[in-house]
Amino acid sequence: MRLDRTNTGVIGRWWWTIDRLNLSAIFLLIVIGSVLVAAGSPPVAKRLDLPAFYFVHRHQVFLLIGIVVMLAVSLLPPLMIRRLAVLGFCCSIALMMLVPFLGEETKGAHRWIVLAGVSLQPSEFMKPRFAVVMAWVCAESHRRIDFPGYRVAIALYVLVVFLLIIQPDFGMTLTVSAMWAFQLFLAGLPFFWVFIMIALGGVGMAAAYHVFPHVAKRINSFLDPQAGDNYQIAKSLEAFRNGGFFGRGPGEGDVKQFLPDSHTDFIFAVAGEEFGILACLIIIGLFAFVVLRGLSRVWEENDLFAVLAVAGVLTQFGIQSVINMGVAVNLLPAKGMTLPFLSYGGSSVVAIALGMGMMLALTRKRFGQQR
Repeated sequence: MRLDRTNTGVIGRWWWTIDRLNLSAIFLLIVIGSVLVAAGSPPVAKRLDLPAFYFVHRHQVFLLIGIVVMLAVSLLPPLMIRRLAVLGFCCSIALMMLVPFLGEETKGAHRWIVLAGVSLQPSEFMKPRFAVVMAWVCAESHRRIDFPGYRVAIALYVLVVFLLIIQPDFGMTLTVSAMWAFQLFLAGLPFFWVFIMIALGGVGMAAAYHVFPHVAKRINSFLDPQAGDNYQIAKSLEAFRNGGFFGRGPGEGDVKQFLPDSHTDFIFAVAGEEFGILACLIIIGLFAFVVLRGLSRVWEENDLFAVLAVAGVLTQFGIQSVINMGVAVNLLPAKGMTLPFLSYGGSSVVAIALGMGMMLALTRKRFGQQR
């Protein structure tokens, strides 16, 4: 199959219109994630009496599914992206409503539901779809004067946050809230209401601190390390100290033997110990490149829907990355959140791939086509 500019087929048009640099950066993150999961997960599997490469093999399967989803979604036009997001968002909300009743409890939270023998986290799939739905609502409010865009946006946000809090999942609530506020700001929300939202966010965080004991415990442990259990944070920092600038070498790390979540929440610590600070800086640079490249690409668009959707998806991607890496180096309070494409995961990997597929589809060049 020829991929020169004379190829007018679906694949040919896709190849010459997609952001190949961003696609390459995403695949590089996927490769790095495969290496890190292979390095950090065998000790965890051993502690759980599982085969040494149990998590490695499962991660490869999830990555394969995620890659197929990402590439397939990136082929779609903006109209199909919107329809896919609206339908998927409705399904995710329906499943999130069932989670408190049918979901499995993990570490005191109900976030997972089993369908046909497969465990799913509906809130993970809700995130990228909510970003696209919000973009459509805001864009439609600009196109149609009679459309109550802000009221619909607030109603959807309240519904999503309510379903997240009852799980509870405050990390995802924070991520969704930041994305929602950023999209409304880009859509032209007056500065007065921006300040109101910031104030309400502060009130919400204070309320969470006083109402939910586990939130207060994590914040207190962050502010005063002697006030709580900081075992994993201490081990994570030890990993970075051991790794130095160039690392101890693949498979030579010791801290992963004692970190319960070395393959998920603290995969960045594994990278720091075995591959060094240099590798960590490369990882940070790749995440920054994906976000900034996507935003710069969509800024050339005249379609408000595409601008808001890409901004929302990349905001989620960037905040989740910052939270995970910030926790690993003790710059943020502990929060169980995966590092996109690098941490082991099922729902998170496929959901992130779905979001990146939507981003790649909406940042494609569309010469002379109706938007």
